[in-house]
Amino acid sequence: MRRQGNVSTRDTVYAALREQILSMELPPGTPLSENETSQQFQVSRTPVRESFMRLAQEGLVQVLPQRGTFVSLIDTALVEEARFMREHLETAVIELACKGFSAQAMTQLETNLANQQDTIRQLDESGMFELDEEFHRILFEGCGKSHTWGALSQLTIHLNRSRRLRLADDHNWRNLYEQHRDMADAIRAGNAEGARSIMKKHLSLNITDQATLKEKYPHYYMD
Repeated sequence: MRRQGNVSTRDTVYAALREQILSMELPPGTPLSENETSQQFQVSRTPVRESFMRLAQEGLVQVLPQRGTFVSLIDTALVEEARFMREHLETAVIELACKGFSAQAMTQLETNLANQQDTIRQLDESGMFELDEEFHRILFEGCGKSHTWGALSQLTIHLNRSRRLRLADDHNWRNLYEQHRDMADAIRAGNAEGARSIMKKHLSLNITDQATLKEKYPHYYMD
């Protein structure tokens, strides 16, 4: 694996491993080997070691002395903290959207919703997650809060892993789509109170989902 443009080998390996962890292709608790990973990507051990260190700093990888390197378990406390932050920020943002949202941003939401329907028909887990993220990002950007979204995204890694697991575990995503649809309708109608209520209900699903997933996949979560 060689440098492609301005992207280094280390960055390429890091990005690939990070996506494998977030997508649950590498489930929580999976042991990681420098030798095996370097062979997988056909690179030396140095960029692999550097990628492991970077992932460890993000909390996605855990290095245990005398035991080895493992994909971190999902931290339920961090999941709840991220959900708390999203609930308070996103209910505020959607209220702003009801007071002023550009026609261009609304068109982006409509395109996103149409793509969600296609993804539901195709049972595309990765696509549905990306569209879910995009829908919420459009809300922030449409209110001039793109930097807030960027900062928030750095703090939701464990929540996103739990969300990806939920999408893979249960392919009934219609309720998720319908809540997004209701949010868009509330924004168009300028119904701030209704929009806040829908958003809060939407994000509270993570509480129920996490309890169910932790019971079903206890080995993926920290005690």
